[in-house]
Amino acid sequence: MNKKLEMEIIFTPIGKIISPFQNINEMPIQPAGAEGIQGKAIIFSEFTEGLKDLDGFSHIILLYHFHMVTESNLTVVPFLDTKPRGVFATRAPKRPNPIGLSVVRLIDRKNNILNIENIDILDGTPLLDIKPYIPEFDNNKNSEIGWLKNIIQDAGKKKSDDRFK
Repeated sequence: MNKKLEMEIIFTPIGKIISPFQNINEMPIQPAGAEGIQGKAIIFSEFTEGLKDLDGFSHIILLYHFHMVTESNLTVVPFLDTKPRGVFATRAPKRPNPIGLSVVRLIDRKNNILNIENIDILDGTPLLDIKPYIPEFDNNKNSEIGWLKNIIQDAGKKKSDDRFK
């Protein structure tokens, strides 16, 4: 039986992201275009205990809410292409669940503040979760990148655009 699952899912932010990007027009579009740009993840006090043992990781995965997105589209024109693509074959922000993902370098931790680098996230973005980046788990050596194969080389040069509005 193929019955649609109906439920409401509510997330509580665990913190907020502080970055130099006050508006989306100046923001890099992916961490590849944000090399050396520093920011912070400020974790709310009730979640600080969860940061225990994170210090030894060089990179972390941030999951966050695209809080400036006001609509979703199932077909989008990605930032590296001119052809409409299915949203689930892209990293476009206008998604049914506007959740972002960035792998950033963890510079250090001072209590509830994570100093991070290679940040491509808007200042004040609600942080939903943090996971350690583990190359043996996260780096698939035989992966394919579909329609991006011949255009990926331009990814680090792009800035954000009106797709976030």
